[in-house]
Amino acid sequence: MIPSEASPAILSARNIEKYYGKLHVLKGVNLDINKGEIVSMVGPSGSGKSTLLHILGTLDEPASGEIFLENRRLQTLKGKSLAAFRNRHIGFVFQFHHLLPEFTALENVCIPGWIAGRKKSEVKERAMQLLEILGVSHRTENKPSALSGGEQQRVAVSRALINNPDIVFADEPTGNLDSANARELHQLFFDLRKQFNQTFLIVTHNEALAEQSDRVLRMRDGMII
Repeated sequence: MIPSEASPAILSARNIEKYYGKLHVLKGVNLDINKGEIVSMVGPSGSGKSTLLHILGTLDEPASGEIFLENRRLQTLKGKSLAAFRNRHIGFVFQFHHLLPEFTALENVCIPGWIAGRKKSEVKERAMQLLEILGVSHRTENKPSALSGGEQQRVAVSRALINNPDIVFADEPTGNLDSANARELHQLFFDLRKQFNQTFLIVTHNEALAEQSDRVLRMRDGMII
C-alpha cells in the first residue's frame, strides 16, 4: 500500500522480510519516520538493526516488503538509477568513517556532490559551509590520517549532508568515539535538525544518547517491539 500523499512520513517501510540462508533476520518490519525527526533504533547484537538500516538505505535488498522515500517506491529503481537516487536523496554515517585516505577532508566531503554532477564551485562552497558548521573548517586540507576520531566523524557527517539528503542513516556513529565526542556528535544531529530540518535514523547501542531522540525504536529477534 502506497502511503497517503497527506502522510507526514518521509520514509515508510512495510512488511520487510530478510533471510540469510535459513536464518530469518527480519520478520515483517513496519515503520514510518517523519520529516525532521531524529529516531534511534536500539536492541541487542543480532536483533537486525544494521540489516534493516542497510535495507532502508538501499545498500541491501529485502526478501519481500516495500520501502517508500518521499512516497517513491524504491523497489522500482535498479542499477545506475538506484545508485543515483541513493547518492542524491540518502546520506550515510558509519562507525568507521570510511573516508578516502588519499583525499583531503574537503575533497572527501565534495565527492558525493561531484558524483551527482553538480558544479564543482557550488559543491566546494557547500562543503566549506558544512565543515564550518561542524567545527572542522580549520582541517579542510588535512587528510584523514591527520585527523582525530571525532574530527573524522564530523567530516563524515559533512559528507553525508553535501547533497541535502531527505534522510541520513547513521550506523553506530558514536561507537568509535569517547564519551565526550559521542555526546558532541549527538548534539550536532540536533543542531543540524534545527538548522536544516534534517531527518536522522540512528542505530546505536548507547541507550543514554538514544533516549535524547524524538523516538526510540526497540528491535528484538528481527522485529520492532
